[in-house]
Amino acid sequence: MRISHDQARRIIDAAQRHAVSLEIAVTVVVVDEGGLVKATDRMDGAPPLSAQIAEAKAQGAAVWHRDGHVLAEVAQQRAGFIAAVSQMTRLPLIAGGGSIVIRDAAENVVGAVGVSGGTPEQDRECCDAGIAAMDV
Repeated sequence: MRISHDQARRIIDAAQRHAVSLEIAVTVVVVDEGGLVKATDRMDGAPPLSAQIAEAKAQGAAVWHRDGHVLAEVAQQRAGFIAAVSQMTRLPLIAGGGSIVIRDAAENVVGAVGVSGGTPEQDRECCDAGIAAMDV
């Protein structure tokens, strides 16, 4: 199964609604299993660089099959390895809160969502809200 554009929009819309409830402005990016952008949306007032950061977070989660906070743990343990692999991907890897892998019912990776604009914890909450709104 692949993530559809409609599913990507539902994720973005729910993540942004959650951001509004937190009184923050974010960029939300949904990528496919290869880390390529399926949909993106930057809220009014979100930091300009948040678009690139959210995409890099989502891409890293998708291609590594690990949520951002788990990638951060790997980066702490194997910084040199992460730095080398980061040069192999289209975008630098951003390991930290604010990206979550999207899996189908059979636990296959179908994509990832990345959020930037709040704290790592707020970004992750927005990801969680987006995933909760998606039918996989």
